[in-house]
Amino acid sequence: MAKARMANAPWGLADADQGFGHARISAAPARSADFYPVLTQAYAVQIARDWNVQASGSGFVTRFEVLKSFLDGYRVEHAGSRAHLEYWIPAEDLPQFNKAIVGEIVVTAAFGKITESTT
Repeated sequence: MAKARMANAPWGLADADQGFGHARISAAPARSADFYPVLTQAYAVQIARDWNVQASGSGFVTRFEVLKSFLDGYRVEHAGSRAHLEYWIPAEDLPQFNKAIVGEIVVTAAFGKITESTT
């Protein structure tokens, strides 16, 4: 198997309604904006809990693996502090990003209002 890197992603309620209602998640929800998978669970929790709940009422944290060969095409960016590390994936690259996901996307935490479609 090709080498993969662990990534985390915070999601708001609109993203969750597109994908988390399914028993198995294997792709990031479609979006028209850029996608920012983060390198640590702690940073993903901070975004989901502190920002996404305020913006949409809910926040979710996911964990998944992405092929290293895909991520090597992107720089790790600092988003404010040294603890805030993330990849900046342009929206037009999301289909290729989804193809590079290894296995399933696992929801590891949920904050705020949880709807029927997300459980």
